[in-house]
Amino acid sequence: MTPGELRAFCLSFNAAVEDFPFSPEISVFKVLGRMFALTHLDARPLTVNLKCDPEDAIRLRGEHEGLIVPGWHMNKRHWNTVTVDAGLPDRLVRELVEDSYDLVVAGLPRAERLRLDRP
Repeated sequence: MTPGELRAFCLSFNAAVEDFPFSPEISVFKVLGRMFALTHLDARPLTVNLKCDPEDAIRLRGEHEGLIVPGWHMNKRHWNTVTVDAGLPDRLVRELVEDSYDLVVAGLPRAERLRLDRP
């Protein structure tokens, strides 16, 4: 997955926006103000921090040692850093981004979740 493909995929979700609250180089993808992905699109290797269910996070780290690690500068229980351009299947990266988005949406207040369901 290229940086452009990662960016486009993150922005493809309902109400997703790109923001730069930390620096102009760090893309933060949010849904209704809540972060679901954080990346430096020009960095090599290309990595992205993604929210993850704690049990899944541990399993993924074991299955993809060195490519999925505890979230850098994040809550290590709930976030993973995923190396996007180092051999992980694009399908898996997409699933992890979508899972991160879904976890963040699930944590939104009910009224905001319902707003997302409207066209």
